[in-house]
Amino acid sequence: MAATDSVRVRFAPSPTGYLHVGGARTALFNWLFARHVGGKMVLRIEDTDFERSTEEMVEGIIQGMKWLGLDWDEGPFFQSKRLPLYRATAEKLLQSGHAYYCFCTKEELEGRRARAQTEGRPPKYEGICRKLSKEEMERRRAAGDPCALRFAVPETGVTVIPDAVFGNVEFANTELEDFVLLRSDGIPTYHLSVVTDDIDMRITHIIRGADHLSNTPKQMLQYQALGASLPIFAHVPLILGPDKTRLSKRHGATSVMSYRDEGIVPEAFRNFLALLGWTPENSEKEILGDKELIAAFSLENISHSNAVFDHAKLDWFNTEYIRAYPSERLLPLVRHEWELAGVKPELQGGDESYLLKMIDLLKPRARNLKDFANAFRGYFTDNYQTDPAAVEKFLKDAAVRTMLAELAQGYAATTEFTEQSTEQVLRDFTTEKNVKAGALINGSRVALTGQAVAPSLFAVMVALGKEKTVSRLMNAPNL
Repeated sequence: MAATDSVRVRFAPSPTGYLHVGGARTALFNWLFARHVGGKMVLRIEDTDFERSTEEMVEGIIQGMKWLGLDWDEGPFFQSKRLPLYRATAEKLLQSGHAYYCFCTKEELEGRRARAQTEGRPPKYEGICRKLSKEEMERRRAAGDPCALRFAVPETGVTVIPDAVFGNVEFANTELEDFVLLRSDGIPTYHLSVVTDDIDMRITHIIRGADHLSNTPKQMLQYQALGASLPIFAHVPLILGPDKTRLSKRHGATSVMSYRDEGIVPEAFRNFLALLGWTPENSEKEILGDKELIAAFSLENISHSNAVFDHAKLDWFNTEYIRAYPSERLLPLVRHEWELAGVKPELQGGDESYLLKMIDLLKPRARNLKDFANAFRGYFTDNYQTDPAAVEKFLKDAAVRTMLAELAQGYAATTEFTEQSTEQVLRDFTTEKNVKAGALINGSRVALTGQAVAPSLFAVMVALGKEKTVSRLMNAPNL
């Protein structure tokens, strides 16, 4: 498709929950498509469920979008502030004969549905009030009888959805019920508000989850009744858990911000999400930056099959991105983790170069951002806990702890402090004491970092600096 600013897509979440994985993937696909063709992305908050929608959830959605790096071009627009527009659309459908008033009570509707189920019939509305004359409808309205407004679905024929992912999908009109447009309290339903907004906002492509496919014929019928041009529909496959059931809380976190709280890098999550149900053409690469994703994205390469959320794969993406990030780019993300964990990093020399050097040293071993505030805490502050299991394994022998304090004196006396010189000091010391170097290397690692596993010991010593290395080795007998 040629680049054009006439393409308009929208992401339209309902603020009845935080931004979840499926919604985030939908937002990402819309964003990638808009950026690929040079179009516009609209953010619309569908908040007409007044009982369940909250400002907290709205803020959570916007935070999730910003964390993912998905910027929008227009909005956010709130459906709750557009009610007169929906009622105007409903009036058009009523005047054109495509809608009618329904006076059936909730109790009557529930009774009919129960009978239909008992008799093995589809529990759909049977068009009772559709048979009322116009005069009877007006009389009952004038008398103050509560009523909803329903769309009059054609009683014959089929509605064919030309879907960009699944091809033509047919629905027999007899399978559709006369759905409600306006409830008796005047609040629009999803079907009315979404079509009104999409027409008003000139949306050209509707990219959303395949769970919306069953809603689409009802929306297409409204487009046709209103004489509006149809958008291009593209329904994307669902995201499933490892057990091949729909992703839910029982599979772990479903909120996007939960993954930030797990220490996932935004770009890693974005890359991982993009490949859930979409495959770039003629590319075997999995690590794809934003520019590559945007350049490659197309509706044609969206899969027909549901995608499986593999957390182990996400963790792999995360480690790859952390390793590839420059330390300057990682530092603000790591700072966020320090703030959460109450870590106050100690600078050496008064600037951030020490922190950047440490991040560079540690990032090849990081599984996620949390490591910098937990397992790697001892590299940034003296306020850290030594792993008891590491002490038990490598510092149980009092003789080793005593020798580490002696080794510290050797480092204190040396004038050169490089990886090569620190290694030479240790090996000369082990020769003098007639002990295996491994015992002191492993013990030093625990004394210096609090952990049994670390980067090269001598690189750690140089990164920590002579003063801190000496101090921590001197403290070994107290561990």
